[in-house]
Amino acid sequence: MTDEILTLKEVAGYLKLAEKTAYRLAADGKLPGFKVGGSWRFKREDVFAWIEDQKSNNKG
Repeated sequence: MTDEILTLKEVAGYLKLAEKTAYRLAADGKLPGFKVGGSWRFKREDVFAWIEDQKSNNKG
């Protein structure tokens, strides 16, 4: 299995966000994630793709 799954805390740390902010982004569908047993999880590759998308959307 090559897909690494990250927790909300790990994603928040990587993005340098407060956990509350990362939770809100995920709950609003703005940050790609899924719930497992009520806890948010994120595929590392989806988070990287989301970052690239944010970079291209914020140009101009």
